[in-house]
Amino acid sequence: MEKVIYLLWRDGQSSGESFGKQLRTTLADKLLALGARGVQVNVADDASTPGEALRQSNTKPQIEGMLSLWLDSAIQQFRRPFDEVVAVAVPRMAAYLVTESQPIRNTLHPPVPGQRTAGFAQVAVLRRPPRLTHEAWLDIWHNSHTQVAIDTQSTFFYVQNVIVRPLSYAAPIYDAVVEECFPSSAMDSPFAFFDAADGDENKFQRNLKGMMESVQRFIDLDKIDVVPTSQYVIKPVATD
Repeated sequence: MEKVIYLLWRDGQSSGESFGKQLRTTLADKLLALGARGVQVNVADDASTPGEALRQSNTKPQIEGMLSLWLDSAIQQFRRPFDEVVAVAVPRMAAYLVTESQPIRNTLHPPVPGQRTAGFAQVAVLRRPPRLTHEAWLDIWHNSHTQVAIDTQSTFFYVQNVIVRPLSYAAPIYDAVVEECFPSSAMDSPFAFFDAADGDENKFQRNLKGMMESVQRFIDLDKIDVVPTSQYVIKPVATD
């Protein structure tokens, strides 16, 4: 089984709410009918609007959603029917084959199929800084930064998707997509975001400093895209 991520853009004439509804109903139904093993939709909709101050947009027009799709095979001839229904549903998409690491499973707020996951999901799209080799970049991120992220934020779900290769024509060049779920309060409270919801100024400053120092080792923060979204797990991937 392989995981394919589709980054999604919406027509400026449609709202995030209507766009999201189309993705998690009409599009999801078609993907399931084709035999998708797992479907997850992330979309910037009304429920995630309080987190707009967290958004960073270096890709123009800005990314408005993401589809995670688990397939028996991402080989083109088997993936083509899925690509075609996604392409019809959105004005623009970019598809990528990824490897998935899940340092934090969502055991605090387990998703209910078809319903919005509690809190909000931050999607970050990363490029590897040219100063680092792929091996050095991955080593810092996975073998050093991962624990820092866990220790300094209020994350209850954490997924690291390393892009293996683009799958669609003219897909922008990215190296990774990060998914992190936070409590709703973290959308507009830096204290809640950095696991200092009790107002502990010292803990907040310590966590903020630790996180920023760590990410700057392997991310150029002026070149990333960050999208606050709502997460909808339409069909969870079977783990047995």
